[in-house]
Amino acid sequence: MQLPSGFKDTMGWVQTEQPIIWSNVFFITAFHIIGLHLFIFHCMRAKLLTWAWNFLMGGIGGFGVTAGAHRLWAHRSYKAKLPLKIILILCYSVAGQNTIFDWVRDHRIHHKFSETAADPHDSNRGFFFAHVGWLMQRKRPEVLEKGRKIDMSDITSDPWISFHHRHFTLFKIVFCFIIPSVVPWLAWGEPLWLAAGANIFVRYVLNLNFTWFVNSAAHIWGYKPFDARINPRENLGVSIVAMGEGWHNYHHTFPWDYKAAELGNYKVNITTMWLDFFAKIGWAYDMKTASPGLIKQTAMKHGDGTHPVEVPFEENANYIKPNLKSQ
Repeated sequence: MQLPSGFKDTMGWVQTEQPIIWSNVFFITAFHIIGLHLFIFHCMRAKLLTWAWNFLMGGIGGFGVTAGAHRLWAHRSYKAKLPLKIILILCYSVAGQNTIFDWVRDHRIHHKFSETAADPHDSNRGFFFAHVGWLMQRKRPEVLEKGRKIDMSDITSDPWISFHHRHFTLFKIVFCFIIPSVVPWLAWGEPLWLAAGANIFVRYVLNLNFTWFVNSAAHIWGYKPFDARINPRENLGVSIVAMGEGWHNYHHTFPWDYKAAELGNYKVNITTMWLDFFAKIGWAYDMKTASPGLIKQTAMKHGDGTHPVEVPFEENANYIKPNLKSQ
């Protein structure tokens, strides 16, 4: 539902329209138009290796967002040793999003003030705003006010994040644009313009939208088996493209859980698969998770009835489509 300007939300804050950032509108729109044109008319001529490479780069960048910016730095749902920290910083650079500081601050505000005027991408303002529109206009006063009060000391005191922040532009240009574009050209002779176009305007744009879908689609469409009082939903499609981040009703109910989902398999949570791998080799540790009892109790008390709570947790670990119950 799109809220009209002047509408008061549940916190009593008035929804106001902010000035548009026309440079962001231009670049975001241009990247999408060019990407669509290249995909339809040129990129299908790219070699299979180039597509495989871009798929790999997309997964690497996605892992930097999901396991790094989100589950490690924003929620501190586990701890990482130095080798994994460096891997996550480099993977996050491949994603080419905002600085780690900006990403974490905005996400912490989002969780603390979800679906209010202080939420940077409030889904009550409609799909487009939650998806990308919030990046096309100035932040509302409530977002800025609450953002200044968010504790970011763990981020600012981290020397590796500080180093990345100081050299953010260089990291982004090299790891998001140059390296992924040059490798197909040097390694298997893909024309440089085609390799760069497939990476910069197709792979990069898709990666951005896969992340944005968590803020938009996963807050609008899907089930609420754990807490029917909030907007975030369980969305299988988003979980597939966002590497396990679409089980969003669970995540907002148990934000400290490193799995960001109840699911016991890895078919739609590849981020958890890799985190479990790094845990086995000792690079990830102190993995926080909600207990089966707490999950079941919460679902029974606050869920929308779509969680098959009558089935023991261990037997239910592989469910994907909820078993609807009478309410």
